[in-house]
Amino acid sequence: MKIIKQALPALFLATCASVSGCAQVAPWERGNLAKPHMALDPYPLQSAFRAHIYGSREAASGSGSAEGGGCGCY
Repeated sequence: MKIIKQALPALFLATCASVSGCAQVAPWERGNLAKPHMALDPYPLQSAFRAHIYGSREAASGSGSAEGGGCGCY
């Protein structure tokens, strides 16, 4: 019984490692993974624009051109 309790964590780790989700992707299936909606940031231009607006409104973009006053005004 003691051996089973000691072997159980090792068996659990081996099972987790064997079903980890790594898989071979065929070349003709890679196009599906390269679609824009599969990206971490599917709209990079919109995200950059929003970050610029946020930085301007919060006056968080550092020393430079005219930033907002931090009050949410333009």
